[in-house]
Amino acid sequence: MSRILFATIGSLGDLHPCLALGLDLQRRGHHVTIAATPWYRKKVESLGIAFAPVRPDWDPTSGELIAQCANIRRGPEILIRKMILPHLRDTYADLLIAAQHVDLMIAGELVYAAPLVAEKLRLPWASAILSPCSFFSAHDPSLLVSAPELLLLRNSGLRVNRAILQLSRILTESWWTPIRALRCAEGLSPGRNPLLEDKFALPLVLAMFSPSLAASQPDWPTQTVQTGFVFFDRPLDPSPESERILQFLAGGDPPVVFTQGSTAVHHPGAFYRVSIDAARSIGRRALLIGASPQEIPAAADVLAVPYASYAEIFPRAAAIVHQGGAGTTGQAMRAGRPQLFVPFGWDQPDHAARLGRRNCALTLARARYTPERAARALRTLLEDAGFRQSAAAIQKEMQAEEGLSSACNAIETLLREASATPDTERQAAKC
Repeated sequence: MSRILFATIGSLGDLHPCLALGLDLQRRGHHVTIAATPWYRKKVESLGIAFAPVRPDWDPTSGELIAQCANIRRGPEILIRKMILPHLRDTYADLLIAAQHVDLMIAGELVYAAPLVAEKLRLPWASAILSPCSFFSAHDPSLLVSAPELLLLRNSGLRVNRAILQLSRILTESWWTPIRALRCAEGLSPGRNPLLEDKFALPLVLAMFSPSLAASQPDWPTQTVQTGFVFFDRPLDPSPESERILQFLAGGDPPVVFTQGSTAVHHPGAFYRVSIDAARSIGRRALLIGASPQEIPAAADVLAVPYASYAEIFPRAAAIVHQGGAGTTGQAMRAGRPQLFVPFGWDQPDHAARLGRRNCALTLARARYTPERAARALRTLLEDAGFRQSAAAIQKEMQAEEGLSSACNAIETLLREASATPDTERQAAKC
């Protein structure tokens, strides 16, 4: 039995793949601990997984916190420079304790302390990457929220795309001063750029999204294993609310499902009210996931629920309107339904652009999400057979994917290799 530590910083969208992997690895006989903000302790331990608290100790459901990151262009910079890196030494100290006596650490890309802890403890580790844009590929350029207009240059060739990435390296160089200072204080190597290089673990990088969203590229790290999406599927628990959902789904034509994922839902603005008006204007029922039933008037054609299982609900939708987070996008792709993206920020506009090119989705900017525009987009998605056919084709492509088992197999392979490699050899290879 091996001892495996997952380290994550972020929303439920970041935590859920860790939970899915943790449960499956425990079924395979390993001992798993998840290190995350204390806010997630109850959720993790309720599943029988050990928990280790890691700062920053923030509330990921805080509307105020999320609002600070809502700037479509500067959201990633604000998140990294104002919310994560000021707590770097705390994160490092907590993770150093959590990682004692484990055989392998698997870290999300926002855990900037993870490479330092792995180096300090001479600990094998793997990177968990949830979105294509995290690879910053020159062969398959992503839509960067800080400069979306650069996507117009995606067909300009490798030289131009590499120049854009080099510019990104230069412009973000000052961000990483806290990391370099901590490396120096701990007697570690200077490290490389955390955004473009250091987040990729030398032994294994898990690309946990479908090739249908983005295929592997020549400039990805050679140690990358693309697993497909790792879904954390939980069935609807027997409850009066679940019964209401099932009755609503059975009570008429497939509804349009509206959701804001696990982050934007805490700063929704007028999203749900606009959604109701849009659905009614085209004669469609609306199922609002994440909306407060107290704030949405009860009606025969509208159901608002605070939570529902995407895996059970999305396949029964006529179309899905969502923010575009990696987990939500993957569930909608697997369901084979047309999508309308209303991106909040971060990686979401890139997911929207990619599926727009696959002709299974449309996008409305958050500021342009009005009843009239949303209704027009939904009518197009529902009446144009091409969108349904493209969505169904993607669903078929994904049927053969086994993201969870593929990721666990890759992790177990790394564990076997690490146990067969003496610590002195690992250190020599790293040097």
